[in-house]
Amino acid sequence: MLEEAMRAIAQHGLADLTMSALAERLGTSGGHILYYFGSKDRLLLEALRWSEDRLTEERRALLSRRTAISRRLDAFLELYLPEGPRDSRWMLWVELWARAAGNGELTKAQEEIDLAWQEDLERLLARGVRQGRFGLPEEEVPMAADELLALLDGLSTRVVLGLRGATREGALRTARRAARNAVRPVG
Repeated sequence: MLEEAMRAIAQHGLADLTMSALAERLGTSGGHILYYFGSKDRLLLEALRWSEDRLTEERRALLSRRTAISRRLDAFLELYLPEGPRDSRWMLWVELWARAAGNGELTKAQEEIDLAWQEDLERLLARGVRQGRFGLPEEEVPMAADELLALLDGLSTRVVLGLRGATREGALRTARRAARNAVRPVG
């Protein structure tokens, strides 16, 4: 149900999505969906959490690989960025950002999800520093992670909205360049 909700939100936007249209796609009733979620904001939040839970598993698996730390950082960047315009995962984020300012529950959820990405990236960068692969001073790891994530959010927004000239490939090149500058690879 949440996967279909994610696709419907990406296709139509939350404002234009009706519970009855989603129910029709799912072969159920709008009342059934409202019973479980209560509102479109709650549906958005649960679809986002479902999507992010799947990504967390994937992210943790790639971070635990026995590959060079620089390859794990690159895989992190690739996983973070959207596949292209209207990427369904990223369209959930666009909808969340539009609604979070006036909704404490959505703001709190955004902070929790963001924190998980931040902590994983900080652990990855700190590991690279401890291994002597990154010339970044250890005390700068949180700031470097924060800056990289902010850049990734901006690049992702441009790609997912299909802004002129914004592509996944271009965003990945920019992210890789910024990551190299931030971690100052050694050797």
